[in-house]
Parts: sequence; structure tokens; C-alpha cells
Amino acid sequence: MFLDTSRYARTPTDTVTTADGRPATAIRLRRLPATAGRPRLVTEGDRLDVIAERAFGDGTRFWHIADANTALRAADLVAEVLDSFNLPES
Repeated sequence: MFLDTSRYARTPTDTVTTADGRPATAIRLRRLPATAGRPRLVTEGDRLDVIAERAFGDGTRFWHIADANTALRAADLVAEVLDSFNLPES
């Protein structure tokens, strides 16, 4: 149903019945995984896909960075990179 790189790739699904009696597949609520990383400075022009490309070599993995952020205000967001990538500081 989802690509292997999707944040929903391993999320369980349920079959539900719609109001008109048709079966439909629904994805369960995806729990955010615990993350370990370090804050990184986000500069003008940075986008999550660009940061993910630098960090993971795959811009479609932007959602890993989005999941790592717990800030509710956009001005408070930081890009977190998993420690295992040993990237140079920005």
C-alpha cells in the first residue's frame, strides 16, 4: 500500500465498513518514535527535503526530521540529525 520509505510503511491497518456498507482500508494512528539527535541550525533557504538529502542521502526521508521536532511554533523548529550520521556542524 505504501512505499518502503514511507513513514506509514509499517503502520498497521484495519478494514472498516463505510456508511453505505463498502469495506475500506484505514491506517491506524502512527505513534511517533523516540528520536536521538542533536539540534542543527536551519538557515534561510533550507527545506526539510534538502536537509534530509544532506543527512540521509535521500530527500524523501524529510519526515524523520519532522517527527523529531516537538516544537509547536514554526519559529521554534530545529533540524535534528541522528547521531549515527556524523555530519559536520553547519
